[in-house]
Amino acid sequence: MKLAWQLTLIMACLGFVPANACLAEPFAQSTGAVSSERLSWHDSKRDREVPVKIYSPTTNRAPRPVIIFSHGLGGTRDTYEYLGRYWAGHGYFVVHIQHLGSDDAVWRKAGLFRGKAAMRKAVADPRNAINRPQDVSFVIDELERLNREKSPYQQQLDLNRIGVAGHSFGAFTALAIAGQSFAPSASPQASLADARVKAVIPMSAPVPANKRTLDESYANVRIPCFHMTGTKDASPIGDTTPEERRLPFDYCQRSDQFLLTFKDGDHMVFSGRSRRPSKQERRFQELICESSTAFWNAYLRDEGKAKVWLTNDFRTELATNGTLEIKLLKSPD
Repeated sequence: MKLAWQLTLIMACLGFVPANACLAEPFAQSTGAVSSERLSWHDSKRDREVPVKIYSPTTNRAPRPVIIFSHGLGGTRDTYEYLGRYWAGHGYFVVHIQHLGSDDAVWRKAGLFRGKAAMRKAVADPRNAINRPQDVSFVIDELERLNREKSPYQQQLDLNRIGVAGHSFGAFTALAIAGQSFAPSASPQASLADARVKAVIPMSAPVPANKRTLDESYANVRIPCFHMTGTKDASPIGDTTPEERRLPFDYCQRSDQFLLTFKDGDHMVFSGRSRRPSKQERRFQELICESSTAFWNAYLRDEGKAKVWLTNDFRTELATNGTLEIKLLKSPD
């Protein structure tokens, strides 16, 4: 029992907390009740299971925009629940993916003393880097099937309005779907972008080790991105420094780009998994929910008021908790 508790503490420090850990209570009111469902889909082309957890509004059966969420290294479909429930409560159909090979099984199997080494091995495995964005594209295929065929979700999904978000390794996943390349341009795996996705939110994105190829890496990101980080956002696993977290924002030049940087925010403020969240953490997560929903409303629902709020009024709401930087190709109306 003591060994299991020590493992939980170590994984919490690394940012990888078991799904049954204590969750922070929701802090923001949603617009409606939310239901959740766990499913597992099989990708026959890759002979791969893709577990998901779906959060959906229980009211308003009209077609809803879709948000797909990708967890960080060592996470599960049950993590980041505060985001799934918040977005669903505001009218979105939200799907949290569990990525086998880089989920909690990695550190669970390794045990107390080898967990960190197993994590490093998993994040360095190119198969995980490829499988993650392919999982996202497969989930979109499945949603198209469910929306088309007889199912509980038939004709309820607006698949012309899809967003992808993710934290840490999940932020890499979101940017890969948006067009970031992570291999030489001649490689068949140079791009795993999916044109069906219209906007992304990368939280604590890792940066390619080769800084000389950043122009090439981000050249084909052509959809709006809302990057999030913190001034203390160091990597529990990996080599990206807090100062480097802004590089995806700096190098994405062909679409609207936002960068939210929390003052004193660390790598795990985005996870929502702290056992005793501080007042500051709770405020950060409240701001994450509010600003991310405004971003989705602006770029998935084409709501002009949401874009104006995000580009102007949100700084007042943010106050001294951080900074917001914006690069727009075209000024909002």
